[in-house]
Amino acid sequence: MNRWTKTLGAILASALLFTACAPATDPEPDETSSEEVSNSGYVSGDGTVTVWAEGERNDPVELAGQTFDEEELDLADWQGSVVVLNFWYAACPPCRAEAPDLKEVAEDTAESGVEFLGVNSTDDPGTAAAFERTFEVPYPSLHDSRSQGVAAMQGKVALQAVPTTVVLDTDGRVAARVIGRVDAVTLRTLIKDVQAEST
Repeated sequence: MNRWTKTLGAILASALLFTACAPATDPEPDETSSEEVSNSGYVSGDGTVTVWAEGERNDPVELAGQTFDEEELDLADWQGSVVVLNFWYAACPPCRAEAPDLKEVAEDTAESGVEFLGVNSTDDPGTAAAFERTFEVPYPSLHDSRSQGVAAMQGKVALQAVPTTVVLDTDGRVAARVIGRVDAVTLRTLIKDVQAEST
């Protein structure tokens, strides 16, 4: 193992804020690897994309809390809409790299009723606000200081790294997950596939 491999391993290990938390009862995904997703039309970016069929999804995600703007937010209010959850923190390099793509897709899908929500359990409000100003983030983020967001995903889907992006269907159930940086093409495709289920 060369020095670069060891260094990369150390960086990745230190960046993993979440450990796998999915129980054995988690549904089996339709697709589990970047290569498989790419072969079926998705562009996986730097992360692994996993998609669950409608009949294989768990119960709706229950998550409520206060945003960095001190607004109360409850996912239950967004039932009926496709929701994109992005787990991030400001000093995370891939979070910064994916921010423009998230902004673009959030703005482009807003008219079709797609809701975006960031979940940040690391940063203080000032740090989060600076990130949001820098990248002109057009959607709110929960100030997840007690890790309610991570807890809400237990039993639904494993969060193995930051960033992780999760797409919820119109019933609030996990339909897809991207571990690592998400790109605009992948995210658009995942959203369109979930939207098509209700048409």
